[in-house]
Amino acid sequence: MKRHAVIVSPRHCRLHTALVVLALALAGCAGHARGVMAPVMLTDATGGSKVDMLVVTSRVPSDDPATLFTGERSPRPFLTDITVSIPPDSKRKPGSVQWPKRLPPDPQKEFAVTGVKQLNSVAEGRSWFRQHAQGGHALVFVHGFNNRYEDSVFRFAQIVHDSGAKVAPILFTWPSRASVFDYNYDKESTNYSRVAFEQTLRTLSKDPDVKDITVMAHSMGTWLAMESLRQMAIRDGKVASKIDNVILASPDIDVDVFARQFTELGDKRPQFTIFVSQDDKALAASRFISGDVQRLGAINPAEEPYRSQLERAGITVIDLTKVKSGDRLNHGKFAESPEVVQLIGQRLVTGQTLTDSNVSLGQGITAVVAGTVGTVGKVAATTVAAPLTVLEQSDRAPRKTNKLDRTLGSKNTSGELSY
Repeated sequence: MKRHAVIVSPRHCRLHTALVVLALALAGCAGHARGVMAPVMLTDATGGSKVDMLVVTSRVPSDDPATLFTGERSPRPFLTDITVSIPPDSKRKPGSVQWPKRLPPDPQKEFAVTGVKQLNSVAEGRSWFRQHAQGGHALVFVHGFNNRYEDSVFRFAQIVHDSGAKVAPILFTWPSRASVFDYNYDKESTNYSRVAFEQTLRTLSKDPDVKDITVMAHSMGTWLAMESLRQMAIRDGKVASKIDNVILASPDIDVDVFARQFTELGDKRPQFTIFVSQDDKALAASRFISGDVQRLGAINPAEEPYRSQLERAGITVIDLTKVKSGDRLNHGKFAESPEVVQLIGQRLVTGQTLTDSNVSLGQGITAVVAGTVGTVGKVAATTVAAPLTVLEQSDRAPRKTNKLDRTLGSKNTSGELSY
């Protein structure tokens, strides 16, 4: 029997190496229990607090109460009312998720699901919102690549609790296989979920009990958010007026594509805030996989041409490069820094525009605010306000050679399960 040689291109080898490095980085925090969605009972001695969220998903049900939903794609969305118990503040560090080490979880020390109720109609979803209206403010979160259903639920519960946001929390979770080697499957799942997410936003916008909507998306989920908003704008001629704010955290979007998406939202766009970090190793790998085009979440907003482009577009960018993180990929800083997540909950979701006089988080980092310089502490913010214009593709900064061993090779001490 003849043996045929398999020719593997150098690029394919480098791509495989990038994914292996990411897999090793993510493996650092995998030592916790899985299948945590089965509700547990609370006692009077538990303490802590609870986050009640509405979860919309385009995943297929698992028929297992411990997982609820798989990573496969459903032709129709499902609604679930989920309550998560958060341990007392004395037992946890803000910005972190205390995953159960074993089952059942200990609610005094760990996150635990305490309630799960499937909703069977949009009317039941609207009834849920009326009960959790919080002044009519809705915060809709979209997770990123490599997330199980439970990953997105616990992370969003942490963000809502630690941010102190007075909102009705709504999670949209799309079909991720939760494997670093399924990057392309996950990316196509965001495309698959565009209509479901657009319908979610449209339903919220039409609800008379909803006053305003903030869309917050992370990593690959920012692609889903932008594509759904773009789809809405093309279909209706505008983005729904109740969608006031869009927050993109570590956006895994090609800068050229974002410029086109942003332009196609039309003249009456929501206020945009983008969290970036130049030491984001996950985005460095994504850039390598995606043709060596800069990812939006890794730009330096103080450098040209980005600074001028962002200023003309009226986009606020908060640079988290100098913020220390327990995430070895530096990809989840927006949720892990107590100061940053409180900034989200107390300022951004209420539509407040950041300035050098109203951002104060500590000492030592330069802020560029509409051409001025100020000190804001643990975030460096480029806040801009000017007429909206196209982010011109021709003005894009020259690309720099991306060395995989340089961008992914630095030593870190801990990891994050998903990004």
